[in-house]
This record gives sequence, C-alpha cells and structure tokens, in this order.
Amino acid sequence: MFKRLLQVGILGVVSLFSNFAFADNSGIVDVNAEAKQLSAKAPNLAPKAIKLGLEAYNKAHQEGYDSRQLLTIVDYSKPSTETRFWVFDLKNNSVIYQTLVAHGQNSGDNYTTSFSNDPRSLKSSLGLYVTEQPYEGHNGYSLRLQGLDKGFNDMAKARDIVVHGGAYVSQAFADAHGRLGRSWGCFALNPTIAHSVINTIKDGTLIFAYYPDHKYLAHSDWIPHSSGFWL
Repeated sequence: MFKRLLQVGILGVVSLFSNFAFADNSGIVDVNAEAKQLSAKAPNLAPKAIKLGLEAYNKAHQEGYDSRQLLTIVDYSKPSTETRFWVFDLKNNSVIYQTLVAHGQNSGDNYTTSFSNDPRSLKSSLGLYVTEQPYEGHNGYSLRLQGLDKGFNDMAKARDIVVHGGAYVSQAFADAHGRLGRSWGCFALNPTIAHSVINTIKDGTLIFAYYPDHKYLAHSDWIPHSSGFWL
C-alpha cells in the first residue's frame, strides 16, 4: 500500500476531479459544495481537513495570497504511515501529489499527539503557511515557509521550519519501524519527490496543516471560530 501511495506522488499529476471546478476566475471557492465533492473524491483525507483548508484558503486568497490557486493540505490526524500530504490544483480540478510526510520528533510516534510554536520544541506546528523560495541547505533542496497563524506557527521562520527531503520518509523505513522517521518540526518528504513537490508549490502558495485541536480551531485567524466546535 505504501508503495502505491508513493508511486502516485512520483508520477506527478493525478486527475481525480472531472465534473466540477474548485474555483471561479477570482480564485474563490464555494466551500461547502467543494468540500463535499472533495471528500468523495479524496476519501483518505479527513473531510474536516478539507473544509477547514478551503475556508483558510478563501480568506487568505481574499487578502492577496496565492494567485496560482494551489493548496497543500497536511492531515496530521492520520498516522505517519498513511498518505497525509496532498497538493490540490484548485484551478484545473486535479490532485498533483498525495504522499507521505514526517512530523516533528517530539510531536508523537506514528501518530501526532502534540504541537508547538516554540523554537526549542522539535514539534510540528498547525495552521496556515505561505511558501517562499527554495534554497540548498543541510537537508538538500528545501523550501522556506512563513507561518501565517499568530501564536500557532508564526515562529516558523525563526525555527527554520521548511519543506525538505528525508531518507527516513519511505515505505522501507515504515515497514522496519512501524512509523516514519521524524523531523525537527519540518515537513519532510521522500527524497525522490521532494525536489518536484518543492518546485510545484514554491513562491507564494498555501499550506494548511490540520489536526482536530480544540485550541487551534477556536482561535485561528484563518477559519471561522465556530469550526472549533466540530471535531
């Protein structure tokens, strides 16, 4: 199963949606309609993650973020051994990637159990990010991120939270250890697709990292506060 999931990411664009459009020419989506249809077409992604991701995307787009209509959703309610990193092309009605992603070392074992914005935490952070420019760093080709959620991920740049490749993100590692390896809070992908993913989502697209966390859902600036009550 893991091999199949990884192959989907390696092969590139996988069209899942043929009968509807995510967004009109303004880039604004009908959240309820699109979330319902996405849930049917992307059954491995939590419906709550889809709806909240679209709500956050809409608000950010209205404030001038992401002219390319790309949305990455990371579903931390799933274990690390399952697909939980999805890149949607909202304009062309397609899923570009669905693949594995590691979480922070101190956020949990196979499942995430806690999150932090603290620079010393080595944990993943929830919320909305905007991508910046790629660079060559300690982990090879990587992508800088700016955290847009005050109090939840706005220390991302100070923490060097980025997208990068990691050899510990693979089917072989999962088979041997019952989980993926873990990062220091970064979104670590399999090295065979990391470069391609980074080049796809770089330069101002949005990433939404989801988990049904009461505090986040009640206080994020990017989703309706009422969303904090449906977990």
